[in-house]
Amino acid sequence: MGRLYVQNLSGEKIFKCKYCRVDSASHDDIISKDFQGRFGRAYLFKNAVNISLGPSEDRHLLSGLHTVNDIYCSSCQQILGWRYEKAYEETEKYKEGLYILEKERMLKEGW
Repeated sequence: MGRLYVQNLSGEKIFKCKYCRVDSASHDDIISKDFQGRFGRAYLFKNAVNISLGPSEDRHLLSGLHTVNDIYCSSCQQILGWRYEKAYEETEKYKEGLYILEKERMLKEGW
């Protein structure tokens, strides 16, 4: 197995994987804090780093049917949230390509 490439984010406020403390997202990339995940509150981000994507699957969420990929920490393989691949309802299309990271799975650094 090759070396793991870990991207370190710059900025004052960084979200990290709760389990291995690898950077996952920047506070500057938050689009909304008004989302619900499997484990409670979740944030919608325009970008996430140090992640791997699971297979695409259709999932019925609170906002309707979406095709999503689960997001895993690329370092420790813990599930962190999901990425919206496709939204079937026109009012939900803005989520396509965006990331949900669950607050319960994140640590805050620099707050």
